[in-house]
Amino acid sequence: MKRRFQADLSLGFCSLIWGVTFVLVKSALADASVFAFLVFRFALATLALALIYRAAVRRLDRATLAAGAIIGSFMFAGYAFQTIGLQYTTPSKAAFITGASVVMVPVLHAVIGRRRAGGWVWAGAIAAFGGLYFLTIPSAGLGGLNKGDLWVLGCAVMWAFHILLVGHYSPRHSVGALTFTQVAVSGALSALFLPLLWAAGMEAPRVAWSGTVIAAVLVTAVGATAFAFSIQVWAQRFTTPSHVAILFSLEPVFAAFTSVIFYGERLTGRTLAGAALVLAGILFAELKGAAPAAPEEATPGPGAA
Repeated sequence: MKRRFQADLSLGFCSLIWGVTFVLVKSALADASVFAFLVFRFALATLALALIYRAAVRRLDRATLAAGAIIGSFMFAGYAFQTIGLQYTTPSKAAFITGASVVMVPVLHAVIGRRRAGGWVWAGAIAAFGGLYFLTIPSAGLGGLNKGDLWVLGCAVMWAFHILLVGHYSPRHSVGALTFTQVAVSGALSALFLPLLWAAGMEAPRVAWSGTVIAAVLVTAVGATAFAFSIQVWAQRFTTPSHVAILFSLEPVFAAFTSVIFYGERLTGRTLAGAALVLAGILFAELKGAAPAAPEEATPGPGAA
């Protein structure tokens, strides 16, 4: 029982770290351009994972590199869309919209893979999409859409496909090697897009090494990726899938709390209603669905900023 309590506490701490990253990244974007931030974040994360999984990295083969490249492409797209969106929307809305990716997984599985989804999964999907409506569509109607919310919604879709691909490839490859490869690919794509977007006049690279930027890079790269994932791998051996689902659903809740306390965000009734529906949808799909909404991943929380 003591080991299980420690595991649950550790997973709750992981959710806290992932939730805090939304506020940190939002604040860091005042001093850094999106792709410059992503380059430094993924470079440091790649280095940390190379040290943690050095034995697995030395045994990398072509098949794992190919799988990691595919998964890493969706991982990169998810983080890019999310980080772009955070420039224009609030951390709490970004966290709850991203969290809806968990509910999209069984729906995509049912549609693309032609697999039957249970009633609770569809109930969760309806609740989550109702929540997304409240979070993304303002009371004034479509004319008041926030482009940041739409970017983050694109992130949620990318993360849903990412989760499906991890579920497909992870049983066939080393978790350490796959994790390292997809993060390294995300870093390489960030480095590729940085000069391309600059040349196209879309985003000039910019980094002012403020304390906020340094903290955001360290926490997202080391804390939310290398450290939190290592904790997750250990902790999930000693607790139940239902506990994991509940504890991971706290990630957007922590993001909302930290956004209110440290970012000064004011949560409207519409935002709270949308957040509650998304959270209910996640719990319906994860706890009541016939199967877990998300296969066990080879990367930490899909909602993490």
